[in-house]
Amino acid sequence: MPFALYMLALAVFVMGTSEFMLAGLLPAIATELHVSVGTAGLLTSAFAVGMVIGAPVMAAFARRWPPRLTLIVCLLVFAGSHVVGAMTPVFSLLLITRVLSALANAGFLAVALSTATTLVPANQKGRALSILLSGTTIATVAGVPAGSLLGTALGWRTTFWAIAILCIPAVCGVIRGITNDAGQTDSSASSPRLHAELSQLAQPRLALAMALGALINGGTFAAFTFLAPVVTETAGMAGGWVSVALVMFGMGSFLGVTIAGRLSDRRPGVVLAVGSPLLLTGWIALALVASHPVALIILVFVQGFLSFGVGSTVITRVLYAASGAPTMDGSYATAALNIGAAAGPVLGAFGLAAGLGLLAPIWIAATLTAIALVIMLLEGHALTKAAAEASR
Repeated sequence: MPFALYMLALAVFVMGTSEFMLAGLLPAIATELHVSVGTAGLLTSAFAVGMVIGAPVMAAFARRWPPRLTLIVCLLVFAGSHVVGAMTPVFSLLLITRVLSALANAGFLAVALSTATTLVPANQKGRALSILLSGTTIATVAGVPAGSLLGTALGWRTTFWAIAILCIPAVCGVIRGITNDAGQTDSSASSPRLHAELSQLAQPRLALAMALGALINGGTFAAFTFLAPVVTETAGMAGGWVSVALVMFGMGSFLGVTIAGRLSDRRPGVVLAVGSPLLLTGWIALALVASHPVALIILVFVQGFLSFGVGSTVITRVLYAASGAPTMDGSYATAALNIGAAAGPVLGAFGLAAGLGLLAPIWIAATLTAIALVIMLLEGHALTKAAAEASR
């Protein structure tokens, strides 16, 4: 695989660390900026909404720019947002910086997804996607716990500064790894008009793949977001085991996205036919045995493996289905991921607020996965058709 892919994954690691680490910093932010924890939670929602909106908007705005320029600008805006966030004493301004950083993150990921697919043969999009998304999974394993520990020891502002500083090697990596002609086909004058690329959204195959991606990722984030109280209250484990559970989930997700990346181009039907029922079974099992610590930790690892394996395979289908939108396909994949990332925690919170118990988010994850599985059973042939055509 090209060196440039690993440089893009480095930047995705930095951005993923920023996205996920905030959950552990909210109480400190709320205390210092004199807002409630619920209000501070708007920082997470603002980031998710910014990601959903930012992916297509940023991709459309910069579709004629050289990919390297777009990637660098997004990284610089992302770093600058964290510098301002680290310095501001005003919550409203911090909220604005989270929206800006989300827009930059979404723009970067959308262009990175499109660029990554131009760096490899047409039938290796899944492999390229797995390397790119490994940055997110490594952030879950290492970046998020490290950021939380740093914030606890030196204050939440220090963590924001650390993210800004980590953007420096990411920028250098993009400058070194992405050449001026990377993705030239996508950004050239011969690429389709924006209207033509947007019209691809009306194609049933693309709409199906995006809906499935949102459902699978929504289930993953519904459960992942509210994993801590399950560990400490349902399983009765000490608070330190929350970090262990998160690391286990991250390790599983890294293995899942890596192995699926080697299979999703040539055998997507096998990955989805085997992985999707197992994913549903895993969520149900997790809800049923959550009070048993050993079983809980094992299943957290297994679900990380399955959710990212199945999810990355479905997102690869988005890229194949959007082949007629070469400058916007990455934004469609990014939007699908983040619609799920935004909706999943909201549904999980609704379940908790409705008094359905601490396991409600896990049952919601099972429900969303079941809906996705039914759709796959009815329309699964459409998901694998594009990959078969590309491999000919």
